[in-house]
Amino acid sequence: MDYAVITKDLTRRFGDFTAVDRINLTIPTGQVCGFLGPNGAGKTTAMRMLCGILEPTSGSGKVLGFDIDSEADLLKHHIGYMSQKFSLYHDLTVQENLDFYAGLYGLVGSKKRRRIEEMIALADLAGRENQLAGTLSLGFMQRLALGCALISHPRLVFLDEPTSGVSPTSRRAFFNIIQDLAAQGTTVIVTTHFMEEAERCHQIAFFSQGKLLALASPDDLKQTSLQGILLELPLADPLRHMDDLLDLPYVKECAIHGSTLHVLVKDQAGADQLTAFTKVQPKIITPTLDDVFIALAKSQESEAER
Repeated sequence: MDYAVITKDLTRRFGDFTAVDRINLTIPTGQVCGFLGPNGAGKTTAMRMLCGILEPTSGSGKVLGFDIDSEADLLKHHIGYMSQKFSLYHDLTVQENLDFYAGLYGLVGSKKRRRIEEMIALADLAGRENQLAGTLSLGFMQRLALGCALISHPRLVFLDEPTSGVSPTSRRAFFNIIQDLAAQGTTVIVTTHFMEEAERCHQIAFFSQGKLLALASPDDLKQTSLQGILLELPLADPLRHMDDLLDLPYVKECAIHGSTLHVLVKDQAGADQLTAFTKVQPKIITPTLDDVFIALAKSQESEAER
């Protein structure tokens, strides 16, 4: 298999603080990999190292065959990057922003015009070419930013929380574009904290406290990360019952999901004991990515306490 990204023990420290701690990534070419985790987990720092923007403190990495430390300048000619904050020119039109970025990448003449037309079509911005970027809705701003990140036809594109703050409809439309790109052979690395977006990735890299907790497909994570049986337990005032349930020897994890509790028990005997204890019949459910992340984070906390 051809890999767009390979890292070994990649680490970044800021003084005494370790932002990224010895992560090992293998991301196949032409896939969408979601970097998932809470704020401060290390996702953006990891992405900035993979872009060649930030030097690693230790460890190594290759992106598209380029060493991210010694060949960072060469790497930048082959990637696109879209930051969290809208960083285009508000007082330029859609067309002018695309024209400016195309010029930065050395596109000229008919090749530049054709590529701008392709990006307008890809981002569904037809009819808005002469609209000032600053007057676009946030969803269309993000599409324009994606078009500018892709104008040079990069082999790999980095998207740092590209749908933060936009509507669910715009998020879905944006992710449709991302999946189309991957289908055409472009590798996409996207940071997100939306589980529904992570479900649509080929791979998910779970980050917490600077560590990479897992790297696998959504289905594999659900099947392998939780050892036991996951139950949905409808209880009145679920928060009040959590501590009591966690004290039970057959309960491994317990978390609130809306008005119910998701309880992970060791086995069927544990499920039967839980029913007897609560006098409520639980339902066996398929784990969600929320369940997976909670289990991984709890496991990390337990290891840290040993």
